[in-house]
Amino acid sequence: MFSTDQKSEIDAARAAWSQTRRDTVPAVEEALYQPEPVLGSGFVRLIDYMGGDAAIVQGARVSYGKGTRSISDDRGLIRYLMRNRHTSPFELAVAKFHVRAPIFVTRQWFRHRTASINEYSARYSVLEKEFYFPRAEDIARQSASNKQGRGESLPPDAAEHVLALLREDASRCYDHYLEMLNQDEAGNAIDPGRPVVARELARMTLPVNVMTQFYWQINLWNLLHFLRLRADAHAQYEIRAYADAILGLVERWVPQTFEAFRDYMQEAALLSGPALRALRGVLAGEQVDLQAAGLSKREAAELLALLPEIGPRLR
Repeated sequence: MFSTDQKSEIDAARAAWSQTRRDTVPAVEEALYQPEPVLGSGFVRLIDYMGGDAAIVQGARVSYGKGTRSISDDRGLIRYLMRNRHTSPFELAVAKFHVRAPIFVTRQWFRHRTASINEYSARYSVLEKEFYFPRAEDIARQSASNKQGRGESLPPDAAEHVLALLREDASRCYDHYLEMLNQDEAGNAIDPGRPVVARELARMTLPVNVMTQFYWQINLWNLLHFLRLRADAHAQYEIRAYADAILGLVERWVPQTFEAFRDYMQEAALLSGPALRALRGVLAGEQVDLQAAGLSKREAAELLALLPEIGPRLR
């Protein structure tokens, strides 16, 4: 995952300590700079942060210090803010991550346009020969019900064939990349008399499973929105793996906010007006027709998946 020099740099950063008047979070201080492995050679590292649960409470109360409120009072306030979507206090906490991921994952990631991003430039530098290949059990058929999702896993022999194709294509494309750059994997010129194709052009031959790196700075509220979508079972497995790794860091950084996020966003459900009225009818003992109540077929199916107990009361 890292060269010897990079490992030494990480170890040196983790060994160094700086005196500060800033409020810090000991649990997340221990995690700083440490890579959390994701998808083999990918990783997430927390590089820096500002604030924590105390900063959120302070911002909500606009006080000069931590104040004299108890921890339970702070927890109650954070839960109130989360429950009622009072977002601005959460925006006062900020985190910066270093991420290594396949390009097709970053293309999904960067759709969240509420962060500051700087990515490794393949116009300036040469991309390493590092590719993501899924596990055989993660190679699946196209879903019949979800145009952007997977269905059941392929049989082992079919999955191995797909993996062989992916590895063959990645190797061939990278060989062509180096041929255009006129250099070997060590960076030495292959033929000094042959012209070198511009890096910004040569990179076009690389597939989207090649690994890239970027720094990502985002405030806590927008980070929670990212996690609500990408740590969800409906998200693509690969980006969900990164979201799960970040969730672990968020739990260490802002444990009270993480608890409120889990209860009021991640494990909560949003009901439309028609769904709520239909549910009230079911609770009142009525036989309810969900489509007649104004729910689409998909919304009705989602409501039944959420509350299968109401099935016998439907017609």
